[in-house]
Amino acid sequence: MQILKAGAIYFVLVFGAGFLLGPLRLFWVVPRFGTRMAELMELPIMFVVMVFVARWIVRRCAVPLTVSSRLGMGLVAFALMLIAEFGFVLRLRGMTIAQYLAWRDPVSGTVYYLMLAVMAVLPLLVARRD
Repeated sequence: MQILKAGAIYFVLVFGAGFLLGPLRLFWVVPRFGTRMAELMELPIMFVVMVFVARWIVRRCAVPLTVSSRLGMGLVAFALMLIAEFGFVLRLRGMTIAQYLAWRDPVSGTVYYLMLAVMAVLPLLVARRD
């Protein structure tokens, strides 16, 4: 239960940061630099957020220093992120998964999904640093 709670908090904080950065990216950065560059410029900020949040959550929730616990926390957050992305966001945009994947920029979209994988393993990586 502790791992589920930690993963859910991790998801909420990372998703919340992305939710706050989204309008800034869409209304300020995209018109100046284009969609691809705007998304790529946002990713380092999100990476820093993910590192700090992962580190804070593993300490705050006292997630055990085992691979299964730390990776479990990350995988819970990863699964919730995909559910939010493909369940909630697509419904708001009125798109199917196929339409959404075709709509995404091939470069920034690929990097985005790689960053989601990084998000899943970050709790384990910060464990090795702590």
